[in-house]
Amino acid sequence: MMSKVPIDRRNEIPESLRKQLGEFQHQLWRRKVMEAVAAGLIGLLVSFLLIFGLDRVWQTPGWARLAILLGGVSLFAGFAPYWLHRWVWGHRHEGQLARLISKRFPGLGDRLLGVIELQEQEEANDSLSPRLRAAAMEVVAGEAGKRDLRTALPAAQHRKWALAAIFLMAVVATAFVVTPKAGLNALARWLMPFSAVERYTFTQLETPPRYLAVPFGEAFEVSLKLAGASEQKPVAAMAQYGLQPELSANLTGKNYVFRFPGQQEPGTVIFRVGDLRHSLRVEPMQRPNVEVMRVKVKSPDYMKIADMSLEMTTGEVSAVEGSELVFEMEMNRPLRSGFYGPGKASGEMAKEEVLEPIDGQLEVSGRKVVTQAIRIGAVPFELPFSWVDRKGLSGGADFKLRVNAVKDAPPVAYMQGLERQKAILPEESVDFEILGEDDFGLKQIGIEWESFASMGEKEPAVKGELIMGKGGPEERRMMKPVVFSPAAFGLAPQKLVLRSFSEDFFPERGRVYSEPVLIYVPTREEHAQLLKSQFDRAISELEDLSRKELNLLDENQRLERLEADDLQKEENQKRLDSQELAEAENTQRMAELKERMEDVMKGAARNGDIDKETLKKMAEALKSMQELAEKDMPEVRDQLGEAQEQSNTPEKSKQDVAEAVENQKKVVEKIKKALDQANDANKRFEASTFVSRLKKAASEQSGIAGNLIESFSKILGVREDEVDPSDQRRLADAQRQQMLTAADVRWIQEDLGHYHARTSEPSFKDILDKMRESMIDLGMEDVRVKLQANHSFTATEGAKKWADKLSEWARILGDEMDKSGGGGGGGDGPSPEDEDFEFMLRVMKMIQQQQDLRARTRVLEQLRRDGGASAQLIQ
Repeated sequence: MMSKVPIDRRNEIPESLRKQLGEFQHQLWRRKVMEAVAAGLIGLLVSFLLIFGLDRVWQTPGWARLAILLGGVSLFAGFAPYWLHRWVWGHRHEGQLARLISKRFPGLGDRLLGVIELQEQEEANDSLSPRLRAAAMEVVAGEAGKRDLRTALPAAQHRKWALAAIFLMAVVATAFVVTPKAGLNALARWLMPFSAVERYTFTQLETPPRYLAVPFGEAFEVSLKLAGASEQKPVAAMAQYGLQPELSANLTGKNYVFRFPGQQEPGTVIFRVGDLRHSLRVEPMQRPNVEVMRVKVKSPDYMKIADMSLEMTTGEVSAVEGSELVFEMEMNRPLRSGFYGPGKASGEMAKEEVLEPIDGQLEVSGRKVVTQAIRIGAVPFELPFSWVDRKGLSGGADFKLRVNAVKDAPPVAYMQGLERQKAILPEESVDFEILGEDDFGLKQIGIEWESFASMGEKEPAVKGELIMGKGGPEERRMMKPVVFSPAAFGLAPQKLVLRSFSEDFFPERGRVYSEPVLIYVPTREEHAQLLKSQFDRAISELEDLSRKELNLLDENQRLERLEADDLQKEENQKRLDSQELAEAENTQRMAELKERMEDVMKGAARNGDIDKETLKKMAEALKSMQELAEKDMPEVRDQLGEAQEQSNTPEKSKQDVAEAVENQKKVVEKIKKALDQANDANKRFEASTFVSRLKKAASEQSGIAGNLIESFSKILGVREDEVDPSDQRRLADAQRQQMLTAADVRWIQEDLGHYHARTSEPSFKDILDKMRESMIDLGMEDVRVKLQANHSFTATEGAKKWADKLSEWARILGDEMDKSGGGGGGGDGPSPEDEDFEFMLRVMKMIQQQQDLRARTRVLEQLRRDGGASAQLIQ
């Protein structure tokens, strides 16, 4: 309560009036001070209760709380000072009080104002008598004393306002008593409107999410869990995504599980759980996925392959057993964590092999994730992945990598450009290519050969090899040209098994070989027999070709007899077309046959043991075949084609057919001539092979005798069961060779009989008779029986005897052939044709010798370049 302001005047108003005015002032001030205090309290309490009430309904924002707080404080800090200034400070003087009283009692108020003015006057005494002034004041004081000035006070509001404040205080107190946590929470939020204090709710959730990233377009769930301190536990809760229909969820245990349909636009979900209102910002987005996938491959050490990094465009990678793989992935956004595994065996081996556990945690660095090193065994497997990005969105549910465990397969070896069986003389060579392939690098490629000597020959079997190329870890395919010449490697006539080989880097695997090729390196006699067989086949084909050409001639003659107009008819044009195609086929066959005859001719010239008269007749036949293939038969074919030209007149077509028939007659005659020449040459060829075959059999008998003579010191006089194993093997080889030679001699006798039946040559009949009279087949069988009984000396004598006989018969046949093949042109010297042929033959042999020399030079160069060949002698 403010103190009274003293009225210090020279002419003071009466004491009674002064006291009455003082009491009036006291009552006025007391009321208005109480009203100011009550109003301030009401403002504060109302603002608090407003916050308390609003927080029960919604999350009152900070700005609203600030406005409410300012409104409440303004009554206390704004209205109260104003009210006190108006009623306390504004009514501290008698005049101010008199004017307030005049509002209730106008007359009295005016008179009080007059008394107060008299009190304040300072005129001289002679102008206004002090006694009169005092008397006037007494009169007014008396009138005022008769009145209750309290009735002039403004309407009293302090009691109502105080009661309101008390009521509000009671409400606040009740709130604190009934819900102390809510009260304290509202008080904190009221006093600190921008604080992070959450509004208190009777229903409380345990760390509810405020942001959730969900899969784009996929249904998702949101689970809200009641906190243990929750005072209320509503049986159901509601949620609304944007403007979509509300969803409800019942309380299950302590959780409310809401299931939302797939969303494509961001939105906010409002949850209502009891008095709790919770908002959740939902952002649909694509699941985190892989943008770039790489794998680092560390191959096994034995492969010597540098580590490499490969970009994967598919979900499958193949790696050799023993490799280590590290997978690297770049994601479309940063991850929080990730895992891989467990690996699951796949493929055909899934049930047969046990897969070592493969799983682990991904090393995450922003958008990049890396697995640990994964060792590849023998089992293919699938490796699943899963990850979670920094927004909590999972991915990789269907992401699997298939790892194919690849065995380091053996290399492969091929030989190209070489027939499966090939016959060449020792000085000849064969050109071919070897090819090696391996899935993880070739170490080297080369060739190997094995030679198996015939029984009775002195040359031992040998093995040899030639490294053709060194590879490396990156050399997955190697191709090398090879020139192989038996003479260059010092190989005698025999059968060779030739193979190429490849080696890779796999430990202790060894070489992998190609399919073997049989290289037959014959003697001159054996080579002549091979040529004879080829020549026989060529003659047979030539005879067949002659018959077909004669049939074509018959049909062409039928067409020739038709009228010119009839040749233009469709059916006859088709007959002409068929004739043309058949003639073209015959021409092609003749060209191929001519090439084979050329090969036979070259082989015969190279052989050296075939007499030149045989070669001359072969050359004559070859020349006729060459003319037929290159000139005569193509002319017939072309004329048949011209006869079918649409622009032809009937007369022109008939003329073309007639010319074709005339030329075809010449062709038929020339084919017969070539056939006669070939048969003549074949007779001499066959006769000469008898000489070679007899010489070969004689050589084999001499070889058996020679081997036995070398072993006399060890086997003569020794019982069969006491002979040294090595000598027993030599005797067994001699027996087998004797059996083979006896079979060859029987074939020679049979072939001599057939040859005589065809040619009636008396000299061959004489030799056949001598062989039969000598009973050589029984004699050679007797030698074999003696060898089996270890009667070495008598067996040797028998072998020498038959060797001499065979040599004698070969000499007789050779002399007879020389007699029948001499002359040729009459007169004292050779004819010009013979001289030309001999010159051509010498040139051909010179060319062949040059080719052989070049081939051997290539072999030697090959040896020098590739480090040489290693040959091992096998005893």
